[in-house]
Amino acid sequence: MNKMKTIVIFVLAVILTLNVSAQKYITQTGNIRFFSKTPVEHIEAFNNQVSGVLNTDNGEMAFSLLMKAFTFEKALMQEHFNEKYVESSKYPKATFKGKIVSFNKNSLNEKAMTVNVEGTLTMHGVSKDIEVKGTLQKSNKGAISGKSVFSINLNDFKIKVPSAVRKNIDDNIEINVNMNYEKMD
Repeated sequence: MNKMKTIVIFVLAVILTLNVSAQKYITQTGNIRFFSKTPVEHIEAFNNQVSGVLNTDNGEMAFSLLMKAFTFEKALMQEHFNEKYVESSKYPKATFKGKIVSFNKNSLNEKAMTVNVEGTLTMHGVSKDIEVKGTLQKSNKGAISGKSVFSINLNDFKIKVPSAVRKNIDDNIEINVNMNYEKMD
């Protein structure tokens, strides 16, 4: 539970650094899925405890997640992921802080709009600038959903795959982000 408090504190700190009078939307139940496809094996994991904030005045966004919150179909995969690959005891969380390029809050409505997002993804102790495409959509109830699918390379984050299982894990991992933000009062 201590780590969850750390994530909440991180998200609150990000919120406080954003413009105080801004329109902010938050979530603590965002979802990130990753997928590795090889001829030998497919690996998929889900994390539905992603905390995030979106500032609709300027398009700034941030999210944070615990690496140990990823769940796998097989317990052994989850154990190897945490102990051997992402070393979640040493690097417990991943974060992203960025901005939607050329954001126009007046374009945000019930029709999904394509956006470009630039920012810094930090994982396994390594920070890397990334640019990804995504969509934003405002529901008729005022909530905002944000989605993106992109790939990362394990080598960019110094995540080493042991040679014994090299054929089982692709270096390029597909990341699927699905955030449902509610207006912060």
